[in-house]
Amino acid sequence: MVQAYYVPQTVEEAAGLLQKHMGKARVMAGGTDLVLDIKDGKHCPECLVDITKINELKQIGKREQMILIGAGVTHNQAAASALVQADAACLAQASSMVGSNQIRNSSTLAGNVVNAQPAADSAVALVALGAKARILTGREEETVPVEELYAGFGKSRVDSSRSILTCLLVPVEAGTGSGYVRLQQRKALALPMLCVAAWIRREDGVVRDARIAMAPVGVGPVRAVEAEGLLLGREGGDALWAQAGELALKNANPRDSLVRGSRKYRLEVLPVLVQEALSMAWEDGGRKEEAHG
Repeated sequence: MVQAYYVPQTVEEAAGLLQKHMGKARVMAGGTDLVLDIKDGKHCPECLVDITKINELKQIGKREQMILIGAGVTHNQAAASALVQADAACLAQASSMVGSNQIRNSSTLAGNVVNAQPAADSAVALVALGAKARILTGREEETVPVEELYAGFGKSRVDSSRSILTCLLVPVEAGTGSGYVRLQQRKALALPMLCVAAWIRREDGVVRDARIAMAPVGVGPVRAVEAEGLLLGREGGDALWAQAGELALKNANPRDSLVRGSRKYRLEVLPVLVQEALSMAWEDGGRKEEAHG
């Protein structure tokens, strides 16, 4: 049973509270997943450390070639951010599709990552964008790629009873574009049946670099590494995207699910989603080229 509820005003104060309670406290931001997990007995903290009043964690900013997204930034904030829309389109798109409007007003991107659900929309986009997470434990800070934070189904490498994911770092590169596609049940507010985010760096009509993240086809967002390799040095276009979509199946291992559909169905649909996400990323990059041309 939760016995105490803290509302620190600084990151240092929040980190100190976690240290003081030695694993018996837990960080809370939006709380949309955590509150349900506590009710279900998945987590049993003695106290909660609410970080939503820490101003520096509620900001989206840009420093050099990086977008900084604080741990308290909600999905609606990210979806509406002109900075995210311009330089990380797939993240704005993914954030706009999370749950209902009420959920997006309180749920955070950082919480989406730490909760470690394999099909979390914004986490999939962050992996495609090559984002990293800044994690504070006591006074020690480390920066880890988002795609390395998954320890298993629903298991995060971030222990939020001892550590705080303070910031997400999204690199910004010239000549790049991104796109996000989601397959869902009609009028559903649940996690997607499938989702794909793609990021492409293009130059003179040729793919110079690419990342494709897919979910839920593994314990977390899964990179379609063979499809990414196929794209490099090739002229962009629908035929290439279609080839990449088929090759992406080599890295996908979805399970049969009563909620999300059969493994067979999702493997049939996945190549189409990969193709569409790549097309969106290519077009996004092309619009930027024209704007700066």
